[in-house]
Amino acid sequence: VTGGGSGLGKAIAHRLASEGATVYIFDHDESVMIATVTEFQKEGLLVNSHSVDVTAEKSVQKQITAVYDQHQRLDVMVNCAGIIGPHGKNITEIDTAGFDTTINVNLRGSFLMTKYALREMMKKNYGRVLLIASIAGKEGNAGMCAYSTSKSAVIGLVKTVGKEFAESGITINGLAPAVIRTDMVDKMEDDQVTYMTDKIPMKRCGTLEEVASLASWIVSQEASFNTGFTFDLSGGRA
Repeated sequence: VTGGGSGLGKAIAHRLASEGATVYIFDHDESVMIATVTEFQKEGLLVNSHSVDVTAEKSVQKQITAVYDQHQRLDVMVNCAGIIGPHGKNITEIDTAGFDTTINVNLRGSFLMTKYALREMMKKNYGRVLLIASIAGKEGNAGMCAYSTSKSAVIGLVKTVGKEFAESGITINGLAPAVIRTDMVDKMEDDQVTYMTDKIPMKRCGTLEEVASLASWIVSQEASFNTGFTFDLSGGRA
């Protein structure tokens, strides 16, 4: 689970470990990652970690290979690592470097993690890949050009790779939440959060527990006839 040190990734990692999975948290923030692993291990959960930069191909390849070599299997990969990037601005005000960084983390990270996870999953003809997209990738959020564009591209990646591996025993799906109350959202301007929340018919943010619940089903053996699809979690917005 990338980005597993906090936010959506932490919630999903905890849910999977609670259901009996051996979980590896991949994160670039080592202090946060170690704190989360320590917390989970105190609960008796089988959780380990690797420091990974999802934008760096060698880093991704090395650590995914390390996990497979240790256990001779890789059943599930969930890519939660992501950033909001420049927001509260229209396209004419966005710094190009900020746009590029957002695309690099959100899209290139999804591409690299999927590429190298699939290489290991193919050895067993079984696997579950889940990429965290966003409702912004389906509908677009004004003031969030870089983020919305990157998440729309993640949905395109899910559709394409799902078809490529449809007969392999490996599924590739996405999850598109509306705004979920996380530390990342708490750091956004109030008017941007209000703009997003007002679009949700339930008039509230989603919870981490709701994300983890749906994610755990998508990557389970039960979801065997779903691939190339991005599930909504939007409080009625979609």
